[in-house]
Amino acid sequence: MKPRLRLSNLAVLLVLLNGLAPSLWVLLTSLKSDVELAQRPITWWPEHATFTNYLRAFSEQPLLRFVGNSLGVAVLSAALCVTVSAGAAYALAKLRLPRPGLLLTLLVSAALCPPASLLVPLFEIMRGLGLLNTWLALILPNAVLSLPVCTLVLVAFFRTIPDELAEAALIDGCSHFGVFRRVVLPLSVPALSTAAILALVNSWDEFLLALTLNAGAHTRTLPVGLMLYQGEFTFPWPVISAALVVGTIPIVLLLAAAQERVVGGLTTGGVKG
Repeated sequence: MKPRLRLSNLAVLLVLLNGLAPSLWVLLTSLKSDVELAQRPITWWPEHATFTNYLRAFSEQPLLRFVGNSLGVAVLSAALCVTVSAGAAYALAKLRLPRPGLLLTLLVSAALCPPASLLVPLFEIMRGLGLLNTWLALILPNAVLSLPVCTLVLVAFFRTIPDELAEAALIDGCSHFGVFRRVVLPLSVPALSTAAILALVNSWDEFLLALTLNAGAHTRTLPVGLMLYQGEFTFPWPVISAALVVGTIPIVLLLAAAQERVVGGLTTGGVKG
């Protein structure tokens, strides 16, 4: 047991280093000056920590606007995705559809399609609808791209809900929509939270679609806005790192607040399914 325990501890340590080391490096870089960052040998810890880079991050570009656009797009995209995927998951898990397993497999297989292959048709569709350089140009595609994974998570959870609860509600006169709204959804808050977080993070990190469909000055999201800090021949990494730290704070706080529900939603389907 001891060797296994030590291997488990080593695995946990490696995972923590893989996740925390880059974040710590970005934080330390944001506290260095350009001169200190370029000096040799490399100094891991700032010799003279400065917050000037944070002031430059806000003064050189509208950083708060970038963060606000990203947050608005991510929240609305996650809300739309969860609404649609919850209905699809209920149908696949509780209704008597022909070959629900095949339907779920086809839906999940759609997630294998690389987003880059969708850029041209999406651009043409959004241009035809007059949605280029608007939030909707990102909300709709991001919601669709997150739909397969969110549906899969919710199907696994809905299957753990006893069928007897739905049958009792139907006998009492509830419609299937009433069962879905009054019985299934209140019991599925952990899974819904998990799906919402997955969709929100996917939308928050999205860069390729944001660069192609939504590059307007007033609607740029954070990943695209970060590109504006670099010059033609200059890369102010301390300022970019400071902007990254500021842009990461909202998503970190959200994940920390929803941590227990996210873990519960991910594990319940696997344990009881």
